[in-house]
Amino acid sequence: MKKYIFIGAGGFLGAILRFWIKTIPLHNYKELIPINTLFINVTGSFILALITTAALEIFKMDVDIRLGICTGFLGAYTTFSTLCKEGSELINKGYYFSSLSYIVNSVILGLVAAFFGVVLAREVLKKYSSKHINSEEVT
Repeated sequence: MKKYIFIGAGGFLGAILRFWIKTIPLHNYKELIPINTLFINVTGSFILALITTAALEIFKMDVDIRLGICTGFLGAYTTFSTLCKEGSELINKGYYFSSLSYIVNSVILGLVAAFFGVVLAREVLKKYSSKHINSEEVT
């Protein structure tokens, strides 16, 4: 039961953050590519990769907390369905290149962000491991 509470609480917070970011006005920007959604999905990919790598390779994270963050918060924060809806809306308006650019950039930037999330987590692991090993040698 506890895991469902963590997932629900995380989902609540992730949905609110996504809504807040989606409503940020971008002055002097022509809405040919939904930048807010692109930002949400790319940052979500980075954070998910960072947290899952850290939780699985660096330290033991409580399963319920990991579910709350990854499934709840990031599941509600990121939005594949909005990416598809906005991509199809651009096509319906005749903005074929913008739609293709938006979808391709979302996937590529999401993968790159996930890669860097893993790299950052592993760099932290290296620094933590070397400090931990050095502190054990001193004692």
